[in-house]
Amino acid sequence: MTAPSPALTAADILVETLIAWEVDTVFGLPGDGINGVMEALRTRQDRIRFIQTRHEESAAFMAAAHARFTGKLGVCLATSGPGGTHLITGLCDAALDQAPVLAITGMQVHDLIDSFTQQDIDLSRMIGNIAVFDTKVASAAHMETVAGLACRAALTRRGVAHLSIPADMQVQRLEDSPRSSRNRPGHVPNRRFYGRSLPDPDQVELAASILNRAERVMILAGQGAAGAVSELEKTADLLAAPVAKALLGKAILPEDHPHSTGGIGMLGTLPSEEAMEGCDALLIVGSTFPYIEYYPEPGQARAVQIDRDGERIGLRYPVEAGLVGDAAESLHLLNQKLERKQDRSFLKRAQDGMARWREMMRAAERQDDVPMKPQVVVGALGRRLPPEAILTSDSGQNTELAARHVPLGPGQDYAVSGTLASMACGLPYAIAAGLAHPDRPVFAIVGDGGFAMQLGEFSTAVRHGLNLKLLVIRNGMLNQIAWEQMMFLGNPQFACELQPIDFAKAAEAMGGRGFTVSDPGQVDAVLDQALGTAGPVVIDAIVDPHEPMMPPRLPEAQARNLREALPETPGREKIEAALAAEPLRTMIEAGRK
Repeated sequence: MTAPSPALTAADILVETLIAWEVDTVFGLPGDGINGVMEALRTRQDRIRFIQTRHEESAAFMAAAHARFTGKLGVCLATSGPGGTHLITGLCDAALDQAPVLAITGMQVHDLIDSFTQQDIDLSRMIGNIAVFDTKVASAAHMETVAGLACRAALTRRGVAHLSIPADMQVQRLEDSPRSSRNRPGHVPNRRFYGRSLPDPDQVELAASILNRAERVMILAGQGAAGAVSELEKTADLLAAPVAKALLGKAILPEDHPHSTGGIGMLGTLPSEEAMEGCDALLIVGSTFPYIEYYPEPGQARAVQIDRDGERIGLRYPVEAGLVGDAAESLHLLNQKLERKQDRSFLKRAQDGMARWREMMRAAERQDDVPMKPQVVVGALGRRLPPEAILTSDSGQNTELAARHVPLGPGQDYAVSGTLASMACGLPYAIAAGLAHPDRPVFAIVGDGGFAMQLGEFSTAVRHGLNLKLLVIRNGMLNQIAWEQMMFLGNPQFACELQPIDFAKAAEAMGGRGFTVSDPGQVDAVLDQALGTAGPVVIDAIVDPHEPMMPPRLPEAQARNLREALPETPGREKIEAALAAEPLRTMIEAGRK
Protein backbone atom coordinates (compact mmCIF):
# COMPACT_ATOMS: atom_id res chain seq x y z
CA MET A 1 0.00 0.00 0.00
CA THR A 2 1.27 3.44 -0.96
CA ALA A 3 1.32 5.98 1.84
CA PRO A 4 -0.97 8.99 1.21
CA SER A 5 0.45 12.38 0.32
CA PRO A 6 1.26 14.59 3.34
CA ALA A 7 -0.81 17.36 1.75
CA LEU A 8 -4.02 15.34 1.97
CA THR A 9 -6.56 16.20 4.64
CA ALA A 10 -8.33 13.66 6.82
CA ALA A 11 -11.39 14.10 4.61
CA ASP A 12 -9.30 13.50 1.49
CA ILE A 13 -7.92 10.31 3.00
CA LEU A 14 -11.43 9.14 3.87
CA VAL A 15 -12.82 9.68 0.37
CA GLU A 16 -9.77 8.14 -1.31
CA THR A 17 -10.24 5.13 0.97
CA LEU A 18 -13.90 4.83 -0.06
CA ILE A 19 -12.88 4.86 -3.71
CA ALA A 20 -10.27 2.19 -3.03
CA TRP A 21 -13.06 0.08 -1.51
CA GLU A 22 -15.09 0.46 -4.72
CA VAL A 23 -17.65 2.83 -3.23
CA ASP A 24 -19.22 4.79 -6.08
CA THR A 25 -22.11 6.53 -4.29
CA VAL A 26 -22.56 8.43 -1.02
CA PHE A 27 -26.03 9.46 0.19
CA GLY A 28 -26.65 12.35 2.55
CA LEU A 29 -27.05 16.03 3.27
CA PRO A 30 -24.31 18.64 3.77
CA GLY A 31 -23.95 20.79 6.86
CA ASP A 32 -21.31 22.80 8.66
CA GLY A 33 -20.29 19.81 10.75
CA ILE A 34 -19.44 17.68 7.71
CA ASN A 35 -18.42 20.22 5.07
CA GLY A 36 -14.77 19.17 5.17
CA VAL A 37 -15.84 15.78 3.82
CA MET A 38 -18.17 17.47 1.34
CA GLU A 39 -15.22 19.34 -0.15
CA ALA A 40 -13.28 16.11 -0.54
CA LEU A 41 -16.29 14.65 -2.37
CA ARG A 42 -16.65 17.78 -4.55
CA THR A 43 -13.09 17.53 -5.80
CA ARG A 44 -13.55 13.85 -6.73
CA GLN A 45 -16.91 13.98 -8.51
CA ASP A 46 -15.41 12.16 -11.46
CA ARG A 47 -14.79 9.07 -9.31
CA ILE A 48 -17.52 9.09 -6.67
CA ARG A 49 -20.97 10.66 -6.74
CA PHE A 50 -22.86 12.36 -3.96
CA ILE A 51 -26.63 11.95 -3.89
CA GLN A 52 -28.29 14.76 -1.98
CA THR A 53 -31.37 13.47 -0.19
CA ARG A 54 -34.17 15.49 1.39
CA HIS A 55 -33.77 13.82 4.77
CA GLU A 56 -30.93 11.96 6.46
CA GLU A 57 -33.21 9.05 7.38
CA SER A 58 -33.71 8.52 3.66
CA ALA A 59 -29.94 8.63 3.14
CA ALA A 60 -29.45 5.75 5.57
CA PHE A 61 -32.30 3.76 4.00
CA MET A 62 -30.76 4.35 0.58
CA ALA A 63 -27.34 3.22 1.77
CA ALA A 64 -28.88 0.01 3.13
CA ALA A 65 -30.77 -0.60 -0.11
CA HIS A 66 -27.68 0.18 -2.21
CA ALA A 67 -25.81 -2.53 -0.32
CA ARG A 68 -28.74 -4.88 -0.81
CA PHE A 69 -29.02 -4.32 -4.56
CA THR A 70 -25.30 -4.15 -5.41
CA GLY A 71 -23.54 -6.35 -2.85
CA LYS A 72 -21.16 -3.44 -2.21
CA LEU A 73 -20.69 -1.15 0.76
CA GLY A 74 -23.47 1.39 1.24
CA VAL A 75 -22.38 4.80 2.55
CA CYS A 76 -24.38 7.62 4.09
CA LEU A 77 -23.27 10.97 5.49
CA ALA A 78 -24.72 13.54 7.84
CA THR A 79 -23.69 16.63 9.73
CA SER A 80 -23.35 16.92 13.49
CA GLY A 81 -26.28 16.90 15.90
CA PRO A 82 -29.69 16.44 14.25
CA GLY A 83 -28.17 15.34 10.96
CA GLY A 84 -26.60 12.35 12.66
CA THR A 85 -29.61 11.57 14.82
CA HIS A 86 -31.79 11.47 11.70
CA LEU A 87 -29.66 8.64 10.32
CA ILE A 88 -30.41 6.26 13.15
CA THR A 89 -33.65 4.63 11.97
CA GLY A 90 -32.16 3.75 8.59
CA LEU A 91 -28.99 2.49 10.25
CA CYS A 92 -31.03 0.28 12.58
CA ASP A 93 -32.73 -1.13 9.50
CA ALA A 94 -29.34 -1.94 7.96
CA ALA A 95 -28.05 -3.49 11.18
CA LEU A 96 -31.04 -5.78 11.71
CA ASP A 97 -31.13 -6.93 8.06
CA GLN A 98 -27.33 -7.38 7.88
CA ALA A 99 -26.67 -4.78 5.21
CA PRO A 100 -23.05 -3.50 5.13
CA VAL A 101 -23.26 0.26 5.63
CA LEU A 102 -20.75 2.94 6.63
CA ALA A 103 -22.17 6.02 8.35
CA ILE A 104 -20.03 9.18 8.37
CA THR A 105 -21.03 11.94 10.76
CA GLY A 106 -19.60 15.27 11.75
CA MET A 107 -18.89 16.54 15.25
CA GLN A 108 -18.21 19.84 16.93
CA VAL A 109 -14.58 21.05 16.76
CA HIS A 110 -12.41 18.72 18.80
CA ASP A 111 -11.66 21.04 21.74
CA LEU A 112 -15.29 21.99 22.36
CA ILE A 113 -16.67 18.45 22.51
CA ASP A 114 -18.66 17.76 25.69
CA SER A 115 -18.82 21.48 26.55
CA PHE A 116 -22.56 21.96 25.89
CA THR A 117 -21.90 23.88 22.69
CA GLN A 118 -24.03 23.86 19.54
CA GLN A 119 -24.98 20.40 18.16
CA ASP A 120 -22.72 18.79 20.74
CA ILE A 121 -24.24 15.32 20.61
CA ASP A 122 -22.13 12.22 21.09
CA LEU A 123 -23.27 10.39 17.97
CA SER A 124 -20.72 7.69 18.58
CA ARG A 125 -22.52 6.62 21.74
CA MET A 126 -25.89 6.67 19.96
CA ILE A 127 -24.90 4.84 16.77
CA GLY A 128 -22.31 2.68 18.50
CA ASN A 129 -25.13 0.74 20.14
CA ILE A 130 -25.91 -0.92 16.79
CA ALA A 131 -22.52 -0.70 15.06
CA VAL A 132 -19.99 -3.47 14.42
CA PHE A 133 -17.29 -0.78 14.25
CA ASP A 134 -17.43 2.69 15.73
CA THR A 135 -14.80 5.31 16.45
CA LYS A 136 -14.20 9.02 16.84
CA VAL A 137 -11.49 10.10 14.44
CA ALA A 138 -8.76 11.92 16.37
CA SER A 139 -6.56 13.18 13.54
CA ALA A 140 -5.63 12.82 9.88
CA ALA A 141 -3.07 10.17 10.83
CA HIS A 142 -5.77 8.30 12.74
CA MET A 143 -8.07 8.49 9.70
CA GLU A 144 -5.39 6.79 7.62
CA THR A 145 -5.71 3.78 9.93
CA VAL A 146 -9.43 3.58 10.73
CA ALA A 147 -11.13 4.47 7.44
CA GLY A 148 -10.22 1.18 5.79
CA LEU A 149 -10.94 -0.77 8.96
CA ALA A 150 -14.46 0.68 9.05
CA CYS A 151 -15.11 -0.41 5.46
CA ARG A 152 -13.69 -3.86 6.14
CA ALA A 153 -15.72 -4.34 9.31
CA ALA A 154 -19.01 -3.37 7.68
CA LEU A 155 -18.47 -5.74 4.75
CA THR A 156 -16.97 -8.65 6.68
CA ARG A 157 -19.42 -8.55 9.57
CA ARG A 158 -22.35 -7.39 7.43
CA GLY A 159 -23.40 -4.54 9.64
CA VAL A 160 -23.07 -0.84 10.34
CA ALA A 161 -19.73 0.89 10.77
CA HIS A 162 -19.51 4.48 11.97
CA LEU A 163 -16.88 7.20 11.76
CA SER A 164 -17.54 10.37 13.76
CA ILE A 165 -15.19 13.20 12.78
CA PRO A 166 -14.70 16.59 14.50
CA ALA A 167 -15.22 19.43 12.05
CA ASP A 168 -11.66 20.79 12.39
CA MET A 169 -10.09 17.34 12.11
CA GLN A 170 -11.74 16.84 8.71
CA VAL A 171 -9.56 19.57 7.20
CA GLN A 172 -6.38 18.74 9.12
CA ARG A 173 -3.54 17.90 6.72
CA LEU A 174 -1.62 14.71 7.19
CA GLU A 175 1.63 16.66 7.35
CA ASP A 176 0.23 18.67 10.27
CA SER A 177 -1.14 15.66 12.11
CA PRO A 178 0.78 14.36 15.10
CA ARG A 179 1.85 10.77 14.42
CA SER A 180 3.19 8.34 16.99
CA SER A 181 6.33 6.39 16.19
CA ARG A 182 4.34 3.15 16.08
CA ASN A 183 1.83 4.43 13.52
CA ARG A 184 3.72 3.84 10.30
CA PRO A 185 2.27 5.33 7.09
CA GLY A 186 0.46 2.91 4.82
CA HIS A 187 0.40 -0.07 7.19
CA VAL A 188 -3.35 -0.83 6.71
CA PRO A 189 -4.22 -2.30 3.28
CA ASN A 190 -7.40 -0.99 1.65
CA ARG A 191 -8.71 -4.28 0.39
CA ARG A 192 -11.02 -7.06 1.47
CA PHE A 193 -9.79 -10.59 1.95
CA TYR A 194 -11.98 -13.55 1.06
CA GLY A 195 -12.10 -17.19 2.02
CA ARG A 196 -14.41 -20.18 1.74
CA SER A 197 -16.88 -20.69 4.54
CA LEU A 198 -17.56 -24.40 4.92
CA PRO A 199 -19.59 -26.17 7.60
CA ASP A 200 -18.19 -28.83 9.90
CA PRO A 201 -18.24 -32.22 8.08
CA ASP A 202 -19.69 -33.98 11.13
CA GLN A 203 -22.59 -31.53 11.16
CA VAL A 204 -23.20 -32.15 7.46
CA GLU A 205 -23.37 -35.89 8.15
CA LEU A 206 -25.76 -35.34 11.04
CA ALA A 207 -27.94 -33.02 8.98
CA ALA A 208 -28.16 -35.55 6.15
CA SER A 209 -29.08 -38.31 8.59
CA ILE A 210 -31.88 -36.23 10.11
CA LEU A 211 -33.33 -35.23 6.76
CA ASN A 212 -33.00 -38.68 5.19
CA ARG A 213 -34.84 -40.32 8.09
CA ALA A 214 -37.66 -37.76 8.05
CA GLU A 215 -40.89 -38.40 6.16
CA ARG A 216 -42.20 -34.82 5.84
CA VAL A 217 -39.53 -32.16 5.39
CA MET A 218 -40.28 -28.44 5.30
CA ILE A 219 -37.79 -25.79 4.14
CA LEU A 220 -37.77 -22.18 5.34
CA ALA A 221 -35.62 -19.93 3.14
CA GLY A 222 -34.57 -16.34 3.77
CA GLN A 223 -32.32 -13.72 2.24
CA GLY A 224 -29.24 -15.76 3.13
CA ALA A 225 -30.24 -18.24 0.42
CA ALA A 226 -30.06 -15.61 -2.33
CA GLY A 227 -26.82 -16.96 -3.78
CA ALA A 228 -27.86 -20.58 -3.50
CA VAL A 229 -30.99 -20.83 -5.63
CA SER A 230 -29.94 -23.77 -7.82
CA GLU A 231 -28.65 -25.71 -4.80
CA LEU A 232 -31.87 -24.95 -2.89
CA GLU A 233 -33.98 -26.20 -5.78
CA LYS A 234 -32.03 -29.46 -5.82
CA THR A 235 -32.41 -29.87 -2.05
CA ALA A 236 -36.15 -29.29 -2.25
CA ASP A 237 -36.46 -31.81 -5.06
CA LEU A 238 -34.45 -34.49 -3.25
CA LEU A 239 -36.44 -34.04 -0.04
CA ALA A 240 -39.83 -33.54 -1.73
CA ALA A 241 -40.04 -30.49 0.49
CA PRO A 242 -42.33 -27.47 0.31
CA VAL A 243 -40.39 -24.21 0.58
CA ALA A 244 -41.79 -21.31 2.60
CA LYS A 245 -40.07 -17.97 2.17
CA ALA A 246 -39.46 -15.35 4.83
CA LEU A 247 -40.34 -11.89 3.52
CA LEU A 248 -36.70 -10.96 2.84
CA GLY A 249 -36.47 -14.11 0.76
CA LYS A 250 -39.54 -13.41 -1.37
CA ALA A 251 -37.51 -13.40 -4.60
CA ILE A 252 -35.50 -16.55 -3.76
CA LEU A 253 -37.85 -18.87 -5.66
CA PRO A 254 -40.45 -17.82 -8.22
CA GLU A 255 -43.93 -17.70 -6.74
CA ASP A 256 -45.12 -20.33 -9.21
CA HIS A 257 -42.24 -22.71 -8.49
CA PRO A 258 -43.59 -26.24 -7.83
CA HIS A 259 -41.97 -26.30 -4.37
CA SER A 260 -42.91 -22.76 -3.28
CA THR A 261 -45.67 -22.25 -0.73
CA GLY A 262 -45.16 -18.49 -0.71
CA GLY A 263 -44.64 -16.46 2.42
CA ILE A 264 -44.79 -17.37 6.08
CA GLY A 265 -46.26 -15.58 9.06
CA MET A 266 -48.82 -12.78 9.30
CA LEU A 267 -48.28 -11.92 5.63
CA GLY A 268 -47.90 -15.49 4.46
CA THR A 269 -50.07 -18.26 3.06
CA LEU A 270 -52.21 -20.95 4.61
CA PRO A 271 -50.28 -23.78 2.83
CA SER A 272 -47.01 -22.54 4.40
CA GLU A 273 -48.61 -22.56 7.83
CA GLU A 274 -50.15 -26.02 7.33
CA ALA A 275 -46.87 -27.49 6.08
CA MET A 276 -45.08 -26.11 9.13
CA GLU A 277 -47.67 -27.74 11.35
CA GLY A 278 -47.40 -31.08 9.56
CA CYS A 279 -43.65 -31.49 9.06
CA ASP A 280 -41.42 -33.82 11.06
CA ALA A 281 -38.19 -32.13 9.94
CA LEU A 282 -37.38 -28.48 9.26
CA LEU A 283 -34.47 -27.17 7.19
CA ILE A 284 -33.82 -23.45 7.71
CA VAL A 285 -31.62 -21.81 5.07
CA GLY A 286 -30.36 -18.27 5.58
CA SER A 287 -33.20 -17.06 7.76
CA THR A 288 -33.88 -15.98 11.31
CA PHE A 289 -37.54 -15.26 10.67
CA PRO A 290 -38.49 -13.70 14.02
CA TYR A 291 -42.04 -14.92 14.71
CA ILE A 292 -41.58 -18.14 16.63
CA GLU A 293 -45.33 -18.80 16.73
CA TYR A 294 -45.17 -19.74 13.04
CA TYR A 295 -42.55 -22.45 13.54
CA PRO A 296 -43.47 -26.05 14.44
CA GLU A 297 -44.14 -26.73 18.08
CA PRO A 298 -40.85 -27.55 19.89
CA GLY A 299 -40.35 -31.31 19.79
CA GLN A 300 -42.61 -31.77 16.76
CA ALA A 301 -39.83 -31.60 14.18
CA ARG A 302 -36.11 -32.23 14.09
CA ALA A 303 -34.34 -29.19 12.75
CA VAL A 304 -31.28 -28.36 10.64
CA GLN A 305 -30.14 -24.79 10.07
CA ILE A 306 -27.68 -23.26 7.62
CA ASP A 307 -26.32 -19.78 8.29
CA ARG A 308 -23.02 -18.03 7.73
CA ASP A 309 -23.25 -16.61 11.27
CA GLY A 310 -23.01 -19.25 13.96
CA GLU A 311 -24.59 -16.88 16.47
CA ARG A 312 -27.86 -17.11 14.55
CA ILE A 313 -28.13 -20.91 14.62
CA GLY A 314 -31.01 -22.05 16.82
CA LEU A 315 -32.36 -18.59 17.64
CA ARG A 316 -35.98 -19.43 16.81
CA TYR A 317 -36.26 -23.21 17.01
CA PRO A 318 -34.29 -26.02 18.69
CA VAL A 319 -31.69 -27.15 16.14
CA GLU A 320 -29.85 -30.49 16.19
CA ALA A 321 -27.48 -29.83 13.30
CA GLY A 322 -26.03 -26.40 12.60
CA LEU A 323 -24.17 -25.84 9.34
CA VAL A 324 -22.17 -22.64 9.75
CA GLY A 325 -21.08 -21.59 6.31
CA ASP A 326 -22.02 -20.20 2.94
CA ALA A 327 -25.50 -21.36 1.92
CA ALA A 328 -24.50 -22.51 -1.57
CA GLU A 329 -21.43 -24.39 -0.36
CA SER A 330 -23.33 -25.94 2.56
CA LEU A 331 -26.27 -27.09 0.42
CA HIS A 332 -23.88 -28.48 -2.19
CA LEU A 333 -22.19 -30.64 0.45
CA LEU A 334 -25.52 -31.64 1.97
CA ASN A 335 -27.07 -32.55 -1.38
CA GLN A 336 -24.34 -35.09 -2.00
CA LYS A 337 -25.50 -37.03 1.04
CA LEU A 338 -29.27 -36.73 0.64
CA GLU A 339 -31.42 -39.60 -0.61
CA ARG A 340 -34.22 -38.80 -3.02
CA LYS A 341 -37.56 -39.35 -1.29
CA GLN A 342 -39.99 -41.62 -3.06
CA ASP A 343 -43.03 -40.63 -1.03
CA ARG A 344 -43.96 -37.15 -2.33
CA SER A 345 -47.42 -36.95 -0.77
CA PHE A 346 -46.45 -34.21 1.71
CA LEU A 347 -45.30 -32.01 -1.14
CA LYS A 348 -48.40 -32.86 -3.16
CA ARG A 349 -50.70 -31.72 -0.33
CA ALA A 350 -48.83 -28.42 -0.17
CA GLN A 351 -49.06 -28.00 -3.94
CA ASP A 352 -52.80 -28.67 -3.91
CA GLY A 353 -53.16 -26.16 -1.09
CA MET A 354 -51.21 -23.56 -3.06
CA ALA A 355 -53.44 -24.04 -6.10
CA ARG A 356 -56.48 -23.27 -3.92
CA TRP A 357 -54.72 -20.36 -2.23
CA ARG A 358 -53.65 -18.79 -5.54
CA GLU A 359 -57.16 -19.02 -6.91
CA MET A 360 -58.49 -17.41 -3.72
CA MET A 361 -56.02 -14.53 -4.12
CA ARG A 362 -56.94 -14.13 -7.81
CA ALA A 363 -60.62 -14.02 -6.86
CA ALA A 364 -59.88 -11.21 -4.40
CA GLU A 365 -58.15 -9.34 -7.22
CA ARG A 366 -61.26 -9.57 -9.42
CA GLN A 367 -63.64 -7.84 -7.00
CA ASP A 368 -65.59 -4.93 -8.45
CA ASP A 369 -66.65 -3.31 -5.18
CA VAL A 370 -66.68 0.45 -4.77
CA PRO A 371 -64.80 1.70 -2.76
CA MET A 372 -62.14 -0.32 -4.55
CA LYS A 373 -60.48 -3.21 -2.76
CA PRO A 374 -56.70 -2.71 -2.57
CA GLN A 375 -56.05 -6.25 -3.88
CA VAL A 376 -57.50 -5.22 -7.24
CA VAL A 377 -54.92 -2.57 -8.06
CA VAL A 378 -51.97 -4.40 -6.47
CA GLY A 379 -52.77 -7.60 -8.36
CA ALA A 380 -53.08 -5.64 -11.61
CA LEU A 381 -49.69 -4.03 -11.02
CA GLY A 382 -48.14 -7.41 -10.17
CA ARG A 383 -49.29 -8.85 -13.50
CA ARG A 384 -47.55 -6.01 -15.32
CA LEU A 385 -44.07 -6.24 -13.79
CA PRO A 386 -41.49 -6.89 -16.52
CA PRO A 387 -39.00 -9.77 -16.08
CA GLU A 388 -36.16 -7.51 -14.90
CA ALA A 389 -38.24 -5.46 -12.46
CA ILE A 390 -37.14 -4.43 -8.99
CA LEU A 391 -39.90 -4.11 -6.38
CA THR A 392 -39.80 -2.45 -2.98
CA SER A 393 -42.53 -2.03 -0.41
CA ASP A 394 -43.09 -0.16 2.80
CA SER A 395 -44.23 -1.46 6.16
CA GLY A 396 -47.95 -1.86 6.76
CA GLN A 397 -50.91 -3.28 4.90
CA ASN A 398 -49.07 -2.52 1.67
CA THR A 399 -46.47 -5.13 2.70
CA GLU A 400 -49.16 -7.78 3.00
CA LEU A 401 -50.53 -6.79 -0.40
CA ALA A 402 -47.11 -6.98 -2.05
CA ALA A 403 -46.34 -10.30 -0.36
CA ARG A 404 -49.58 -11.98 -1.47
CA HIS A 405 -50.56 -10.29 -4.71
CA VAL A 406 -47.31 -9.64 -6.58
CA PRO A 407 -45.92 -12.92 -7.92
CA LEU A 408 -42.19 -12.45 -8.52
CA GLY A 409 -40.42 -14.54 -11.12
CA PRO A 410 -36.85 -15.25 -12.24
CA GLY A 411 -34.72 -12.15 -12.71
CA GLN A 412 -36.88 -9.96 -10.48
CA ASP A 413 -35.80 -8.60 -7.12
CA TYR A 414 -37.47 -7.36 -3.96
CA ALA A 415 -36.52 -5.42 -0.84
CA VAL A 416 -38.31 -4.33 2.29
CA SER A 417 -37.42 -3.33 5.83
CA GLY A 418 -37.54 -6.88 7.15
CA THR A 419 -36.63 -7.11 10.82
CA LEU A 420 -37.05 -3.45 11.79
CA ALA A 421 -40.28 -3.26 9.73
CA SER A 422 -39.96 0.50 9.43
CA MET A 423 -42.43 2.75 7.72
CA ALA A 424 -41.08 5.23 5.15
CA CYS A 425 -38.48 2.86 3.68
CA GLY A 426 -40.24 1.97 0.42
CA LEU A 427 -39.50 5.14 -1.56
CA PRO A 428 -35.84 5.52 -0.45
CA TYR A 429 -35.25 1.84 -1.23
CA ALA A 430 -36.73 2.34 -4.69
CA ILE A 431 -34.60 5.42 -5.35
CA ALA A 432 -31.44 3.56 -4.36
CA ALA A 433 -32.43 0.67 -6.65
CA GLY A 434 -32.99 3.05 -9.54
CA LEU A 435 -29.64 4.77 -9.02
CA ALA A 436 -27.80 1.45 -8.73
CA HIS A 437 -29.55 -0.10 -11.74
CA PRO A 438 -30.65 2.66 -14.14
CA ASP A 439 -31.28 0.06 -16.84
CA ARG A 440 -33.97 -1.73 -14.81
CA PRO A 441 -37.53 -0.57 -14.11
CA VAL A 442 -38.27 0.01 -10.44
CA PHE A 443 -41.64 -0.27 -8.71
CA ALA A 444 -42.70 0.54 -5.18
CA ILE A 445 -45.88 -0.25 -3.26
CA VAL A 446 -46.35 2.06 -0.28
CA GLY A 447 -49.09 3.17 2.06
CA ASP A 448 -50.35 6.71 2.43
CA GLY A 449 -48.95 6.82 5.97
CA GLY A 450 -45.40 5.79 5.10
CA PHE A 451 -45.27 7.78 1.86
CA ALA A 452 -46.31 10.96 3.63
CA MET A 453 -43.36 10.61 6.01
CA GLN A 454 -40.88 10.93 3.14
CA LEU A 455 -43.04 12.63 0.52
CA GLY A 456 -40.39 15.18 -0.40
CA GLU A 457 -38.00 12.42 -1.37
CA PHE A 458 -40.04 11.88 -4.55
CA SER A 459 -38.34 15.04 -5.81
CA THR A 460 -35.02 13.16 -5.55
CA ALA A 461 -36.38 10.57 -7.98
CA VAL A 462 -37.47 13.42 -10.27
CA ARG A 463 -34.08 15.12 -10.02
CA HIS A 464 -32.34 12.01 -11.28
CA GLY A 465 -35.00 11.07 -13.83
CA LEU A 466 -35.45 7.57 -12.42
CA ASN A 467 -37.61 4.96 -14.10
CA LEU A 468 -39.72 4.63 -10.95
CA LYS A 469 -43.41 3.80 -10.70
CA LEU A 470 -44.83 4.21 -7.20
CA LEU A 471 -48.23 2.81 -6.23
CA VAL A 472 -49.74 4.51 -3.17
CA ILE A 473 -52.43 2.58 -1.32
CA ARG A 474 -54.55 5.50 -0.10
CA ASN A 475 -57.05 4.21 2.44
CA GLY A 476 -56.82 7.19 4.79
CA MET A 477 -55.69 4.87 7.56
CA LEU A 478 -52.72 3.51 9.39
CA ASN A 479 -54.38 0.25 8.50
CA GLN A 480 -52.04 -2.31 9.98
CA ILE A 481 -51.87 -0.43 13.27
CA ALA A 482 -55.66 -0.21 13.40
CA TRP A 483 -56.01 -3.96 12.97
CA GLU A 484 -53.30 -4.66 15.50
CA GLN A 485 -55.23 -2.58 18.03
CA MET A 486 -58.35 -4.60 17.30
CA MET A 487 -57.05 -8.14 16.86
CA PHE A 488 -54.19 -8.16 19.36
CA LEU A 489 -55.85 -6.23 22.17
CA GLY A 490 -59.57 -6.20 21.45
CA ASN A 491 -59.63 -2.39 21.39
CA PRO A 492 -61.46 -0.21 18.88
CA GLN A 493 -59.01 1.47 16.52
CA PHE A 494 -57.88 4.87 17.76
CA ALA A 495 -55.83 7.70 16.18
CA CYS A 496 -55.29 5.77 12.96
CA GLU A 497 -57.28 7.98 10.58
CA LEU A 498 -55.21 10.15 8.24
CA GLN A 499 -55.94 13.52 6.72
CA PRO A 500 -56.16 12.82 2.97
CA ILE A 501 -53.42 14.02 0.64
CA ASP A 502 -53.77 14.16 -3.13
CA PHE A 503 -50.56 12.31 -3.92
CA ALA A 504 -51.02 12.61 -7.68
CA LYS A 505 -51.08 16.41 -7.41
CA ALA A 506 -48.11 16.29 -5.03
CA ALA A 507 -46.15 14.29 -7.61
CA GLU A 508 -47.01 16.84 -10.30
CA ALA A 509 -45.97 19.69 -7.99
CA MET A 510 -42.53 18.07 -7.63
CA GLY A 511 -42.06 17.72 -11.38
CA GLY A 512 -43.18 14.12 -11.77
CA ARG A 513 -46.39 12.64 -13.13
CA GLY A 514 -49.41 11.66 -11.11
CA PHE A 515 -52.42 9.44 -11.81
CA THR A 516 -55.45 8.70 -9.64
CA VAL A 517 -57.67 5.63 -9.72
CA SER A 518 -60.64 4.73 -7.51
CA ASP A 519 -62.85 2.66 -9.85
CA PRO A 520 -61.97 -1.04 -10.34
CA GLY A 521 -63.17 -0.74 -13.93
CA GLN A 522 -60.53 1.91 -14.65
CA VAL A 523 -57.55 0.15 -13.07
CA ASP A 524 -56.20 -1.47 -16.22
CA ALA A 525 -56.45 1.68 -18.31
CA VAL A 526 -54.86 3.90 -15.65
CA LEU A 527 -52.03 1.47 -14.97
CA ASP A 528 -51.28 1.07 -18.68
CA GLN A 529 -51.09 4.83 -19.08
CA ALA A 530 -49.03 5.34 -15.93
CA LEU A 531 -46.55 2.56 -16.68
CA GLY A 532 -46.18 3.85 -20.22
CA THR A 533 -45.14 7.29 -18.93
CA ALA A 534 -41.42 8.04 -18.77
CA GLY A 535 -39.75 9.02 -15.52
CA PRO A 536 -41.01 9.01 -11.94
CA VAL A 537 -44.74 8.39 -11.61
CA VAL A 538 -47.14 8.22 -8.65
CA ILE A 539 -50.31 6.13 -8.97
CA ASP A 540 -52.67 7.29 -6.23
CA ALA A 541 -55.05 4.39 -5.60
CA ILE A 542 -58.04 5.34 -3.44
CA VAL A 543 -59.17 2.14 -1.75
CA ASP A 544 -61.56 0.78 0.85
CA PRO A 545 -60.46 1.90 4.33
CA HIS A 546 -62.42 -0.95 5.92
CA GLU A 547 -60.62 -3.86 4.22
CA PRO A 548 -59.20 -5.96 7.08
CA MET A 549 -55.61 -7.12 7.22
CA MET A 550 -55.74 -10.77 8.14
CA PRO A 551 -53.25 -13.57 8.84
CA PRO A 552 -53.73 -16.74 6.76
CA ARG A 553 -55.33 -18.41 9.75
CA LEU A 554 -56.94 -16.10 12.29
CA PRO A 555 -56.28 -17.50 15.80
CA GLU A 556 -59.40 -17.89 17.88
CA ALA A 557 -58.06 -15.45 20.49
CA GLN A 558 -57.62 -12.78 17.82
CA ALA A 559 -61.06 -13.53 16.39
CA ARG A 560 -62.53 -13.02 19.87
CA ASN A 561 -60.64 -9.73 20.27
CA LEU A 562 -61.93 -8.57 16.91
CA ARG A 563 -65.53 -9.33 17.87
CA GLU A 564 -65.08 -7.33 21.08
CA ALA A 565 -63.59 -4.36 19.23
CA LEU A 566 -66.12 -4.14 16.40
CA PRO A 567 -69.11 -2.57 18.22
CA GLU A 568 -67.21 0.68 18.86
CA THR A 569 -65.31 0.72 15.58
CA PRO A 570 -66.35 3.14 12.80
CA GLY A 571 -67.53 1.36 9.68
CA ARG A 572 -68.55 -1.76 11.58
CA GLU A 573 -71.11 -2.86 8.99
CA LYS A 574 -68.64 -2.58 6.12
CA ILE A 575 -65.99 -4.47 8.08
CA GLU A 576 -68.42 -7.28 8.89
CA ALA A 577 -69.38 -7.54 5.21
CA ALA A 578 -65.68 -7.86 4.28
CA LEU A 579 -65.16 -10.52 6.94
CA ALA A 580 -68.05 -12.56 5.52
CA ALA A 581 -66.55 -12.58 2.02
CA GLU A 582 -63.59 -14.45 0.55
CA PRO A 583 -60.71 -14.73 1.19
CA LEU A 584 -61.25 -13.50 4.75
CA ARG A 585 -63.99 -16.00 5.49
CA THR A 586 -61.63 -18.90 4.75
CA MET A 587 -58.91 -17.37 6.95
CA ILE A 588 -61.34 -17.04 9.85
CA GLU A 589 -62.73 -20.56 9.40
CA ALA A 590 -59.18 -21.97 9.24
CA GLY A 591 -58.54 -20.55 12.70
CA ARG A 592 -61.51 -22.46 14.12
CA LYS A 593 -60.16 -25.86 13.10
